[in-house]
Amino acid sequence: MTYRGRFAPTPSGPLHFGSLVAALASWLEARAAGGEWLVRVDDLDPPREVPGAADTILRQLEQFGLEWDGPVRYQSQRHASYQRAVDQLLEQGHAFYCTLTRKQLAALEHNHPGISAAVPASSEASVRLAVPDRELCYDDGIQGQVCNNLHRDGGAFVIRRRDGLFGYQLACALDDADDVITHVLRGADLLDSTLRQRWLLECLGRPAPRYAHLPVITDGRDTKLSKSGGSEALDPAHASQLLSAALHCMGLQPPKDLLGAPPATLLEWSKIHYPEHHWPPGRQQPLPTLLS
Repeated sequence: MTYRGRFAPTPSGPLHFGSLVAALASWLEARAAGGEWLVRVDDLDPPREVPGAADTILRQLEQFGLEWDGPVRYQSQRHASYQRAVDQLLEQGHAFYCTLTRKQLAALEHNHPGISAAVPASSEASVRLAVPDRELCYDDGIQGQVCNNLHRDGGAFVIRRRDGLFGYQLACALDDADDVITHVLRGADLLDSTLRQRWLLECLGRPAPRYAHLPVITDGRDTKLSKSGGSEALDPAHASQLLSAALHCMGLQPPKDLLGAPPATLLEWSKIHYPEHHWPPGRQQPLPTLLS
């Protein structure tokens, strides 16, 4: 099967260095495997979006030489597919309507009781996916075996909100399945989502991709670089330095004669040497000294 990877940014602001590491890693893995690399804009939650951010992100990827295959996918154009999946899950008994509020869930220590809280179909209710009360596991390509009991870790989760917007877990998992994504390489901050997405795909009778979660880049104080946290946007004027620093995060050190080389040259070198990369253990990694 042809390797198909993807990068799926949320348009809540421009890409920062942590985003570059994730994009570069998934691009390199796909290219090193002779496969395809897709880009999807996760514009699922309009209140969180920044006007123009999607176009800015695509322009940043191009400025750093990270070219993608095929057209860009937008989640905002996929509502009909999400609704069909919700209907299927409701019909098969995997999902149910629920009116429990956050305040009520807080009284239950944020752990949803499950299908016992189901109510008749209503426009005032959210739709949740029931989860099993047993340990689920999978082998992560970087983090090793990952296990969790979803019933004891939040319980049934939202796949369609009461305001009509679709849940991240549903949209992300279904997009990967419909795009025949074979490998998902993303940050460890999304590690907790993976077992939920795998379970959702199992309920839909769809195959799950192979997952690998790379350490997230922190500011040195164990705080993840993020758009909401005001992390500095990528500056294409420093593309060579930023790409070199991102490669250092993977254990790849371009030779000195490539210092200041254009992105295309660095990317060609990195494709050849990618098999030599080595992610550090754990779920976090401090900002490289090249950028300190």
